Amino acid sequence: MKRFLTYLMCLAVIVSFASCDSVLDVEPKGQQLESNYYKTPDQAFAALVAAYNPISWQTGGPDGTYVPVLGPLNSATAGMNAGGGGPNDVTSWQAWNSYDLSGAVGPQAGYWSRSYAGINRANLLLQRIEGIEGMDSAKKARYVAEARFLRGYYYLWLVRLFRNVPLITSPLETSEIYQQEQAPPADVYAQIDEDLSAAIPDLPSAPLPANEQGRATKGAARAFLAKSLMWEVGDGQDQAKMQRAADLLNQVNTSSAYELVDNYPDIFSPDNKFNSESIFEITHTSQQQADWGFFGSGNIQGNVYVQMVGPRGYSGPKYSSGYGFNPITQVLVDALQGDPRFDYTIADIGSMQDNGTASYEEGYDGSGYFIEKFAPLQEYTAANGVVALNYPNDYIEVRLAGTYLLEAEAQVRLNGSGDARAEALLTEVRDRVGLGPVAATLDNIYREMHLELATEGHRWFNLVRTGRAADVLADEGFVEGVHEVLPIPLESLNNSALEQNEGYQ
Repeated sequence: MKRFLTYLMCLAVIVSFASCDSVLDVEPKGQQLESNYYKTPDQAFAALVAAYNPISWQTGGPDGTYVPVLGPLNSATAGMNAGGGGPNDVTSWQAWNSYDLSGAVGPQAGYWSRSYAGINRANLLLQRIEGIEGMDSAKKARYVAEARFLRGYYYLWLVRLFRNVPLITSPLETSEIYQQEQAPPADVYAQIDEDLSAAIPDLPSAPLPANEQGRATKGAARAFLAKSLMWEVGDGQDQAKMQRAADLLNQVNTSSAYELVDNYPDIFSPDNKFNSESIFEITHTSQQQADWGFFGSGNIQGNVYVQMVGPRGYSGPKYSSGYGFNPITQVLVDALQGDPRFDYTIADIGSMQDNGTASYEEGYDGSGYFIEKFAPLQEYTAANGVVALNYPNDYIEVRLAGTYLLEAEAQVRLNGSGDARAEALLTEVRDRVGLGPVAATLDNIYREMHLELATEGHRWFNLVRTGRAADVLADEGFVEGVHEVLPIPLESLNNSALEQNEGYQ
């Protein structure tokens, strides 16, 4: 449990020197304190933890609202609706669900703030760490590598979601904040490449000791760099970048540090955190005993998304009541019908009500089907604090089955359908759940990504990256040439040099 304590340690640091009030979330407050900071190895560690902290934010943005990673992304796909209690319940999710986005309405402010707060904290550490005396050289090299990993990580989120973003690699003076212009996307990808490539040699290999779990590893850096390269290529034909991505993924997929978990549902169990399939995992805990007073602070350590996706007014076995968000649509139900992963991905609460074993209230755009991978299970309800804020479910942002399928895609795009390596990887993913082999074609690989990773926040990214979003999401309101990106947040546009993304002006 030491890893959770490290996240708590950063709070005093965050309040002191990392403000989220500015247009880019980059202006340090408490200048006198910040000028006296970064003097000791302990302060360097606290600053590093502060740079990690936005990864697990549950609240944030200019207005301190709820900003989870998964909810808006899942709402943007055809497989889930925004749901909740009505059409105005968490309007940022509803707007992406219907593609009725604007600079003022949508989830963009949360994603923007999360990433630029993390970038600022990484930049501060990178600027100041060389001045710290009495620090072991190997430890310093690792901290630098982690800070560069984090900067690359946050920029990958930004460039994928917004495409046109400011590229900031050192702390800004107050007078510089509103002068920042968007960089060409190629420059952002180059910075991600530079940061993650530089980080790999000094990051540790997995598995990490228990008190370090959740920190960056060589495998995580290689996986995110491969993702960045494949996103930059998109549906294009840059064979050199695709080959680099395939090589990086191959290094991850052949590493003795990772192996597929034998039993598919065990991947997602709070009792099986940091399992052999986990490459980068965002940690949560039920031990914080958080109440609603924690909500506005941005320091909720439990996984609130678990509460969000539970059935409303539920009474019955296995599950606890939730808020009814991200109900599964018939599109995903039909796609998974007959697949062994169905029951571990989709909770059929409607059938439980029909047969009298449970009851619930149908929420907005509901279907009777709910997310199982992050369901609020009764066995994990917290004994202390507000139950809704203290679920212990982690989010494995990158796992081995996902990197298997990404490498399979890269190999087919390099060598054509039927590539032996791609076929072996695809077969392993399917064999794990008792499915027979299929030909290694892009269509089959994309279908496997859809089903294997369903509800885990990857579907929208994969559709946009491969140029399929306009076709698959047309009935959801997706407009080609506009909705491949989110609008720049209105709060960040005001009085700045930034320009709104095309279609949102």
